[in-house]
Amino acid sequence: MIDQDMAKTIADGNGFIAALDQSGGSTPKALKGYGIEEGAWSSEEDMFGLIHAMRTRIITSPVFTGDKVIGAILFERTMDGQADGKPVPQVLSERGVVPFIKIDKGLEDEANGVQMMKPMPELDALLSRAKGLGVFGTKERSVINLANREGIAAIVRQQFEIGKQVLAAGLMPILEPEVNIKSTERAEADQILLEELTKALDAMTGDDKVMLKLSLPAKAGLFDSLVAHPRVLRVVALSGGFARPEACVELAKNKGIIASFSRALLSDLRHQMSDAEFNASLGGAIDEIYAASTSKTA
Repeated sequence: MIDQDMAKTIADGNGFIAALDQSGGSTPKALKGYGIEEGAWSSEEDMFGLIHAMRTRIITSPVFTGDKVIGAILFERTMDGQADGKPVPQVLSERGVVPFIKIDKGLEDEANGVQMMKPMPELDALLSRAKGLGVFGTKERSVINLANREGIAAIVRQQFEIGKQVLAAGLMPILEPEVNIKSTERAEADQILLEELTKALDAMTGDDKVMLKLSLPAKAGLFDSLVAHPRVLRVVALSGGFARPEACVELAKNKGIIASFSRALLSDLRHQMSDAEFNASLGGAIDEIYAASTSKTA
């Protein structure tokens, strides 16, 4: 059974969802952005220890609360870790921040202009563990590089198949079919994705809902009908490579869509900062993203 209090927080809350889910392949890049160069660790365990320390610093910052951050997406190791001597999902919940977990295991090679998700043979066990730790939902990412209807339809099918598995485990799925914002066919891909998502949502039975995490569309307002769809709990946007100022400008043009930013949230944070500097920098980023999520331009 999906937690109804958390569902209400996500559906009605003013704020955005922080994406703190960089996984194995992207961890060195995330650490470098944080001011820790490759070579500062001697093993994978050391590397994950450093990224966990970074995430713990964010999660326990006095500015990281449910007042503006209504949810946070975690990497599996972060979910299983602790902050202030408590399980991370519990720490988030106590701050009014709804916990999610990234479940995909990376991307297949491109075919038909898209990259599908790799198989997830241990998904049921992960979902069960997440539910036991008080996690509300999941996130799964695939990538669309070209406006190929066959490829996009296949991605949407896979996203909804995994989403049904997540719903059966009593968790809320965030489906993330990301359109590459650098694609020369971005606008056309957005339109095909809208059509395929609408078909899949219309075909859902029962009372189930899903969340959608989408690239900011080339045409502002394109996803208005998804925001209003009765099967959609919330639409959130990834920054997709936009720097924070540009991502916030684009986000503010799309009513009803809130941020779920990663790099655009964390880009100014550095390991070397004092706690006061760190909290001020994080607070500034949170304020900027919150404003773009809640105050929309005409």
